[in-house]
Amino acid sequence: MADFDLVVIGSGPAGEQGAAHAARLGKRVAVVEREPVLGGTAANTGTLPSKTLRETALYLSGYRARGLFGIETTLRREATVSDLLYRERRVKVVERERITMNLERHGVEVVQGHGSFLDAHTVLVRREGHPERRLTAGSILIATGSSPYRPPLYPFGDPRVHDSDELLELAELPRALMVVGAGVIGCEYACMFAALGIPVTLVDVKPELLSFLDDEFSGLLRERMVALGVTMRLGYSVESIHVPEKNAEPIRLTLSGGDVLEVDQVLVASGRSANTSGLGLEAVGIKPGQRGHLEVGPTYQTAVPHIYAVGDVIGFPALASTAMEQARVAVLHAFGKAQALAPVLPYGIYTIPEVSMAGETEKALIAKGVPYVVGRAGYITNARGQIIGEGRGQLKLLFHRESLKLLGVHVLGEQASELVHIGLVALVSGAGAQLFVETCFNYPTLSEMYKTATYNALQELNGSSSNFLP
Repeated sequence: MADFDLVVIGSGPAGEQGAAHAARLGKRVAVVEREPVLGGTAANTGTLPSKTLRETALYLSGYRARGLFGIETTLRREATVSDLLYRERRVKVVERERITMNLERHGVEVVQGHGSFLDAHTVLVRREGHPERRLTAGSILIATGSSPYRPPLYPFGDPRVHDSDELLELAELPRALMVVGAGVIGCEYACMFAALGIPVTLVDVKPELLSFLDDEFSGLLRERMVALGVTMRLGYSVESIHVPEKNAEPIRLTLSGGDVLEVDQVLVASGRSANTSGLGLEAVGIKPGQRGHLEVGPTYQTAVPHIYAVGDVIGFPALASTAMEQARVAVLHAFGKAQALAPVLPYGIYTIPEVSMAGETEKALIAKGVPYVVGRAGYITNARGQIIGEGRGQLKLLFHRESLKLLGVHVLGEQASELVHIGLVALVSGAGAQLFVETCFNYPTLSEMYKTATYNALQELNGSSSNFLP
């Protein structure tokens, strides 16, 4: 008889939720974690720390209150690394404690050490100073997360050249920062440091910003980031980097085209690689792909049916929220309670301002030949938007032109990652314009923009007829 029904390798969001779901089904579960603390990248170096740093930067800079009360606010005082990291460290401690208590409450055994496959049903756990342990299980869930990809061009041994994990160990705030890579991580950190008044240059070989966004919102975000103080060098690559031995001398980076830029610190955000090295996957018939990613089917089974993989190890979208849902679906399938992943998943990008979306973009609808109508609502015409001083935010709804079923929702502005969920629930339930027309929203709230945007779409359909005005 196997020791466990399920062994989970990794204690990040996917691993924790997968283990908890199996335990709720009455299964015997163990979680293997190689790090001395639980929570993976999300709790310790990625999702929660970066979002906490963002809030700290907004507070220290007085960004949300600029001009709001008839006075101009600037940085309350010169920020230090200690200022920036104080709250981040507190949040990490609390989250680690929460994860530990959650696993204990569900009766999940946590095994510290590096796990690798001895055979298809056995995970060997090694930990320095402790005897080896072999865990056998009917099913195994790989949720080992990812690490920053380090292009060989950059001298990461220098304390002024960082990947996104190392950035949390800053010795001092940069006087001028170059961010290489305009993906989600690069954009979020670029905004954060720009809000603190630090000159930031964002470089990426791609000419557009976050191409998975709706084109209009990608453009709006770019405009807002430039207004924040981020210098965009999109469509360029870094050809060479010179890091002098003396810290007082600037780092020089040469871009394609010949321009030479000088900064005192560099953040390289060139994507991430799956943490699959050292797992012994080849021995059980699983072959990692590019950057270590694992190929899975719709139920997250690998080439070995009882071995599942979820989260960052399977690639895009590599979000904590989707990873947790993937783990839930995988575990339910493993124990004969098959359930599909939600048909629509949200994306939240914690730039300044936030941008979030769910469902279709205009470009996708045009490519599919789907007739649609757009409804818009600006924060500036919303009472709550006026109160909080968010004058340039926007909500955009995409409805089917004939059925008026909601097809997509896009939000840019304060609380975008929260607001998107109203549209998300409508998308998942197959609702449309009538839902928002008939729903009574609290006043004054940003949520009212759903009603405003819906009326705007109806006006578009009816030649701006006042019959549909609120």
